[in-house]
Amino acid sequence: MGNIGSICRSGYLIVMAIITTTVPTRAGDADIISAWYEALTAVDRERLAELLADDARIQLDDLGVEQSKAEFIEALDEWEAAADGADIRYRIEDERMGQVTVNICYDFPNNDVLMRELFRIEADKIQENVQSNISDNCGDL
Repeated sequence: MGNIGSICRSGYLIVMAIITTTVPTRAGDADIISAWYEALTAVDRERLAELLADDARIQLDDLGVEQSKAEFIEALDEWEAAADGADIRYRIEDERMGQVTVNICYDFPNNDVLMRELFRIEADKIQENVQSNISDNCGDL
């Protein structure tokens, strides 16, 4: 009986390892991230509002700012002026269990900024977006 228990525990651990490595995220998370950056590039307020949960929080670590959904949407006028002519490139670095980590280059006409953004996604809505600066140069991104 002891061997059967060991075999069952080993089998359970193997199954859990396979599940956590082969199914790291829901299929829609990458699509949500893609839609987010498309809407951000176009400054599509309606689409951004659709992607954010009603109680979403946007945190700009380097500025010490935390915004509600409404505050973020209101700030898009400033973003639209600052981002005129900018190119946004991103790479998903990690996806698992509703959390997506993205490295993103905001390539403005006069400078570029490499950021890391962490998204927490629940029920196909962005619950949280935490942004932090990595570098003043986007390198190969």
